[in-house]
Amino acid sequence: MREVNLRSIDLNLLVVLQALLEARHVTRASEQLSMSQPAVSRALQRLRITFDDPLLVRTSQGFDLSARGRDILPRLQRLTSGVEQLIAEPQFDPSSAMDVVRVYGLDLEVACFVAPLLKVLRVEAPQMRLEVRTEPRNHFELLDSGEVHFSLTGMQPVVGEGQYRRLLIAQSGIVCMMSADNPLADGELTLERYLSASHGLVSMTGKGPGHIDERLAELGHQRHLALRLSNFMTAADFCDTSDLLFILPEIVAQRVAKGRNIVLKPVPVELTTSAINFFLYWHERYHHDPMCCWVRQRVLQVLS
Repeated sequence: MREVNLRSIDLNLLVVLQALLEARHVTRASEQLSMSQPAVSRALQRLRITFDDPLLVRTSQGFDLSARGRDILPRLQRLTSGVEQLIAEPQFDPSSAMDVVRVYGLDLEVACFVAPLLKVLRVEAPQMRLEVRTEPRNHFELLDSGEVHFSLTGMQPVVGEGQYRRLLIAQSGIVCMMSADNPLADGELTLERYLSASHGLVSMTGKGPGHIDERLAELGHQRHLALRLSNFMTAADFCDTSDLLFILPEIVAQRVAKGRNIVLKPVPVELTTSAINFFLYWHERYHHDPMCCWVRQRVLQVLS
């Protein structure tokens, strides 16, 4: 087999070759291609040189394919079909898809925002699988490494912000969560009363002060932090059995407090913050992925 240098070949000629082999006639091929007959004739001459074969030969009934032409045609049809599929926009059919959707978030964030998605998947994409990770990790490192498709968080990336896309899925204020038996459960929760208590903190990373501690420091105050947790769910357990106070996003606190001997109170006015935004993040690598596009669309529809 002779060595072929593709860079020396005009691959556009393959489109003309397919039309010629299928039509078996220069004029008809030129009509199909919307080209002039002389241009197609010149292309045929170049193709004959490239393949070292006449490709089309005269017979008593008109033109027919040479033996090489008959061999080339089905292979060329498969090739051009494959190229068309390669370039065409990929399609995603949830009813037959068997993809795995990998999501990261803290336990209560997952319960609040990802659980409704599973219900949709079970109906519209029954063969797909949802894999959820909730262990304390850096949301954005997992996205950057490609270990997850989506990350659910109210945080923002410290570096590499341009690598990520996001979708706002919820907003929430903050509330103070405590046992209904806590003496502070009655009456207004002033800053003075708040500082007299012991406190718990939910921290994903387990490092550094929380936002409330930073705000208190700005005001010249410090609270007694008695407990640091890595997830929201256990915060309710400690509220049930101790005098600790937790400040949590209201949307999360309402879920963990449901059915428990727990009350939610407005935070002291000095600690009031703007609404907490919860985002669904994904890396740029998956922005145009058909499966991920469909999931984002369904998340937006379900949560809205």
